[in-house]
This record gives sequence, C-alpha cells and structure tokens, in this order.
Amino acid sequence: MGILDADITGPSIPKMFGLNARPSGSETGILPILSRSGIEIMSMNLLLPSEDEAVIWRGPLMSKAITQFWEEVLWGKLDCLIIDLPPGTGDAPLTVLQAIPISGVIDVFTPQELTEMIVKKAVRMAQKMNVRVLGVVENMSYLVLPETGKKLEVFGRSKGEEMAKASGAPLLGRLPIDPELARLCDEGNIERYNSDDMSELFANVVAALDGTNER
Repeated sequence: MGILDADITGPSIPKMFGLNARPSGSETGILPILSRSGIEIMSMNLLLPSEDEAVIWRGPLMSKAITQFWEEVLWGKLDCLIIDLPPGTGDAPLTVLQAIPISGVIDVFTPQELTEMIVKKAVRMAQKMNVRVLGVVENMSYLVLPETGKKLEVFGRSKGEEMAKASGAPLLGRLPIDPELARLCDEGNIERYNSDDMSELFANVVAALDGTNER
C-alpha cells in the first residue's frame, strides 16, 4: 500500500505517521519513505528543510510536483495507492483526475451544510470528468459521550444518506470525533489506531474497490 500526499501546500501525512527522513533516489527515480508498518509514502513535507516550511507556489508548480510524485517515485507493486487531496476543485484534484489513471474517488465531508456544498462540487467535478465516485465518508459525524455512550451530533444531524444519494454512491462509513485518533495523529502514531468504525470503513472501501476491478 502507498500514500501519495497531493496536498502540496498543506502536507500532513508525514506528521501523522511520525516520518522525518528525506527520500533517497538515483537516476532511476525517487524511493518513497516506508512507515513502521511498511506503507510507502511520498509527501512534499519529506522534501522540505523543516516540516513547518511554507510552500508558496502557484497552481502550475503544484501540478508539476503531483505529476512527478506519480511518475518519478518508484512505487513498486502496490495493492493500492491512496492519493490524499485538499478540499475543493482546484489544481491538485484537477491534475490527479487528468494525469493519473485512478480507479475512483472517495469524498470525505463533515455534517455542516457549508462542507456539504463544497463536497457536492467535488462530486460534480468527478462526474463531469467520467471518474467513478466509489463512495462517501462522513467524518466527525458524532461524539460518543463517555458517561452514557450516547451519540451527540456536534455539527448537526448526519447528512450521510443525503450525500450518498447526491453522489450516486454508497455511504462507506460515519466516523466519530475521537480524541484518541487526534492524540495518535499528533504523536505520529496513527498506525496504532484501531476502532470498529474504522474497520467497517476499511472493509467497505475494499468492497468498493473490488467492485471496480470486476468491471
């Protein structure tokens, strides 16, 4: 498995995985950095002198970097390559949809109406470019109150089914606000995270990808 961090100006994947080594390479190409569990990762933050260095680039440079991450990184034989994109319909998603032969997109949103509007735009973009929407994921869908186990919908009622209907794709999962996940991401230990909701999401994503491969 590999992760291509296509959020060039706001790359956060290395921080979440606790990576700070610089990629090596040769005339053949660039070697991605391996995480503790063997996930191949390439991100702009791995190439910067410090993780808080600002990348102040216009669209064409960001598009070129994403293309190079796809063409010049020696990914090897992967079961799956996840491309993490910033929100919206700007240069980064446009480059990925046009330049990389992807199996489909998964749209992630939170329950606020403002976010719903932005994600619907991304869905329309994928549909116009004849890229399959594999499914949608509602993040920060609710908070489980530790005292009672009750689910509190902090940002309003779930819009998962509405978004699934709007995208013509299944709702792959509803992920809660989980302080433990936030802590592990800050510590660079995201690979230690485990939950029933995440396991269900992973199973649904695999099923969606299997459906794509059968076509």
